[in-house]
Amino acid sequence: MMKLTFLGTGTSTGVPYIGCDCETCLSKDPKDRRLRSSSLLEINGKNILLDCGPDFRQQALSANLKKIDAVLLTHKHVDHTLGLDDLRPYGRVRIYANQETNDAIHQMFSYCFNNDYKGIPQLETHVIKNEPFMIDDIRVTPVLIWHYKLPTFGYRINNFAYITDIKTIDKEETEKLKGLDVLVMDALRWEDHFSHMNVEEALALVREVQPKETYFIHMSHTIGLHEEAQKKLPEHVHFAYDGLTIEI
Repeated sequence: MMKLTFLGTGTSTGVPYIGCDCETCLSKDPKDRRLRSSSLLEINGKNILLDCGPDFRQQALSANLKKIDAVLLTHKHVDHTLGLDDLRPYGRVRIYANQETNDAIHQMFSYCFNNDYKGIPQLETHVIKNEPFMIDDIRVTPVLIWHYKLPTFGYRINNFAYITDIKTIDKEETEKLKGLDVLVMDALRWEDHFSHMNVEEALALVREVQPKETYFIHMSHTIGLHEEAQKKLPEHVHFAYDGLTIEI
């Protein structure tokens, strides 16, 4: 059994969007307030963080997160990496990322590597390629996707997969998404976007790989009110929201 907690389900701007007076941004429903995308997977006694964006401190406090064993980074953009400095309470933390993302975080957080000073995060990086690897006894299979022209990793662990910031995916990588109980994936907005799937594109991928349940993340404020938007989706597809916890 695995447990997944959605720490943040918003796009890079978060929701509400700064200065916006739309119905979603003014909503008092907690499901309409979205921090930057990140999730916590609990498996085999380990806590694995999926991305670590600029809202991580707030997310960790809300979830009473007392332990992190490893972080899986999907790509180098700051809405997925800028919270790494806030890992300092967790001691030495293992970070898994592709080479491009690894290079970016070494540049942004150079003081966190090969330094024994106690007032900073102690980050231990592992460069991964598009092939399965182990986090202790947990097998992780990367899934290569394309965020416009940027190669990005999603991750499959057992019968669960997590994919964010996707516009396209090659056929051989789609095969890695077959036979899932739960798929978590990017669905930015209803309208088209050059580097993210919109809702219809995301639904097309869901129809192709046929997971039992799907949860959309990385949503813009233009998705609209959660309770209204959810009515437009098939029964087995859901707009996730911050603080939602599911068992897999």
